[in-house]
Amino acid sequence: MEVIKFLIDFILHMDVHLNEIISNYGTWTYGILFFVIFIETGLVVTPFLPGDSLLFAAGTFAALGSLNPFYLFGLLALAAVLGDTVNYSIGAFIGERAFSGDIKFLKKEHLDRTQEFYEKHGGKTIILARFIPIIRTFAPFVAGVGTMKYSRFIAYNVVGGIAWVAIFTFMGYFFGNIPFVKKNFELVIFAIIFISFIPPVLEVFKARREAKAAAAD
Repeated sequence: MEVIKFLIDFILHMDVHLNEIISNYGTWTYGILFFVIFIETGLVVTPFLPGDSLLFAAGTFAALGSLNPFYLFGLLALAAVLGDTVNYSIGAFIGERAFSGDIKFLKKEHLDRTQEFYEKHGGKTIILARFIPIIRTFAPFVAGVGTMKYSRFIAYNVVGGIAWVAIFTFMGYFFGNIPFVKKNFELVIFAIIFISFIPPVLEVFKARREAKAAAAD
């Protein structure tokens, strides 16, 4: 319970906490951010980590001169690509057992939802999923479980990882210090999280509607 409270507080007051991390750890901040982005994309048990909003907040501090924007972008893009690669490898190792329901730390509903998304969009899922929480974490895992060859996966992985980090980091860099954004940083972070969850919610409603229509036929 305390962990959940801390995570919520960290997300909603990310500017304050990230400032404390930079003040206390200096250059090591790059390593901390690298680690968070890596495990958010690399481990199927950590889809709750705030990837989008953390990139935006980091970009904001880069604009203030607290972080080097080029180091930040390069390291976090590398973390995103390596994370997906590890996730793919874990999926390939576990294989079809992932969908059996016997592995407790895997949420089957997340796997099923990602599989549906994957079947609809094909290999592009690896790129599109970067911008959708939860599916972002499960997409490379499902690709590893399935039949996507690694040579094909890595191309989508690199493009998606670079695009995701670039868009959110440089959004923070260019817009994070606008007076309105600084004054309402919590609302902006909440808006980023809210908007990022719209696509999967729409997919769920669409799937249910299609299932009802199929059942009626």
